[in-house]
Amino acid sequence: MLPEVSAVRYVTPLREGGSVPGIVEADDLGTYVAKFTGAAQGRKALVAEVVSGELARRLGLRMPDLVRLDFDPVIALGEPDTEVQDILKASGGLNLGMDFLPGSVGFDPLAFTIDPAEAGRIVWFDALVNNVDRSWRNPNLLMWHGKLWLIDHGASLIWHHNWPGADASEAKPYDATDHALSRFLPDVAAATEDLAPRVTAGLLDEVTALIPDEWLVGEPGFDTPDDVRQAYVHVLAARAETIHERIVLSGPPRKADPPPEWLRTWVEGKAK
Repeated sequence: MLPEVSAVRYVTPLREGGSVPGIVEADDLGTYVAKFTGAAQGRKALVAEVVSGELARRLGLRMPDLVRLDFDPVIALGEPDTEVQDILKASGGLNLGMDFLPGSVGFDPLAFTIDPAEAGRIVWFDALVNNVDRSWRNPNLLMWHGKLWLIDHGASLIWHHNWPGADASEAKPYDATDHALSRFLPDVAAATEDLAPRVTAGLLDEVTALIPDEWLVGEPGFDTPDDVRQAYVHVLAARAETIHERIVLSGPPRKADPPPEWLRTWVEGKAK
């Protein structure tokens, strides 16, 4: 089970994404980015965050810690935005928290250079979970202490919005042409050799066991939460075997030019 904390202070909403997450302080003295069940994407976005985030961590990719976050809307009564208040009022109970990385900066593919091996691992992983939200327009990547960190996977696992078509999704290509790391010559072949054998049924059982039952109960077509978990295991295990064959990188990607010295120095200073 993921660690569980209770929010004690609602700090501010984050308006970069459509789900309007918020910064909260919790009773473990930690600060978290809260993802709410009452947001437009609902509980499935939180399921995608847990499965993708914890799978990324077990594959050696940097991912902020996740926690089960108990949220009482009473602590946010001072939030003046009525749209945000509607989300918070609909989110009482169990939500998801992601460790807040203080001083991190958003990844800019024009300001940073990423090693082809690391780029390949992230592109392969995003193809595995069918993450459609890692483009150069919206990378959902952070630089923190000089390292690349993955965030925001609520738009991944898109097949779980239509379980009857989940098996068919295995045969569809993953278009990485606009991926935030496509210009860094991602070494997908090396990533496949390293990562694909590690995505076993046992590993996926471990990851899906972290999904709270509350977010799986009542899923149409399934009798129990464990039945839903096994559906995730089935799809991801099948994708891991062959997804490398369907990653589309349009033409040979152009290696990124190094950023100007002044920009590199400024960005690295912000990331420390």
